[in-house]
Amino acid sequence: MLATISFFALAVFGLGALSVATDTDIISTPDLGQVPGVVGMLAAVVAFAVLLGVTLRTRRPSFVSTITIALVTVLAHLVVVWFAVLLGTSDVVIATAVAGDLVRGGVSAVLLVAALIAAWGGVALRRTRAEHPRWPWERDEDE
Repeated sequence: MLATISFFALAVFGLGALSVATDTDIISTPDLGQVPGVVGMLAAVVAFAVLLGVTLRTRRPSFVSTITIALVTVLAHLVVVWFAVLLGTSDVVIATAVAGDLVRGGVSAVLLVAALIAAWGGVALRRTRAEHPRWPWERDEDE
């Protein structure tokens, strides 16, 4: 759960920083509204959470799996944004142009890096067998 929240926070921060740095909107096509971006981000978060959850069920998850998690997260974002734009405009060319702009404009790179960092953190927490913090009086006397 912490890794998923971290992914969302890093993605929102990164996309905001990208938008400010380039002085452009993330999706700059007029008359699309916010639905494609919101639905795409929701799909990315769900894909990230599901894949990381499956990965963390193993006894000793591999850090290499973070690459797969990040790539699938970015692809899920692109595909869902493409479909949302297609449903909103009924134009394949516009949907493809929006998806292409996300890749060329750096949005996909930001999501990829955010997913890599958050997935690595989730795997690292699982591999170290981190536990919830406990107060001194909650510890067993045998420790």
